[in-house]
Amino acid sequence: MFKSKSKSSSELSVDALIGSQVEIRGDVVFSGGLYVDGRIIGKVIAAEGSEAMLTLAEHGHIEGEIRAAVVVLSGRMDGDVHATERVELTPSARVNGNIHYQVVEMNAGAQLNGRLVHTATMAALPAPEDKPLDRKSKKAEAAEA
Repeated sequence: MFKSKSKSSSELSVDALIGSQVEIRGDVVFSGGLYVDGRIIGKVIAAEGSEAMLTLAEHGHIEGEIRAAVVVLSGRMDGDVHATERVELTPSARVNGNIHYQVVEMNAGAQLNGRLVHTATMAALPAPEDKPLDRKSKKAEAAEA
């Protein structure tokens, strides 16, 4: 519907637009591109398995949690952000909450009151082993001797 070129020359496709005069109270589930210039009070969650991108405009505001593959923040975010691929904080971003990311790009001027938490891909983690621990501590071995 709306297409524009970003700085990184990747295609940005906006499938849904929440305008500056719109306030949504409740959870939003989306796929594709979502551009928020208004206010959302609730969770904003990408449909499972979708390559979703959320863009929070400079005058946009979200109070809740965000879960999406790619998140670009330019406005005010009060809550945690979970991005499975990438998070970008522009100079006008104001975030009060933790950001869970694979790749993060934070521009000078962006404000973050919270933690940056790097999350590894689940496929890269080895499966846990269910071996019983038969090793005794060095103190126990010394006590027996």
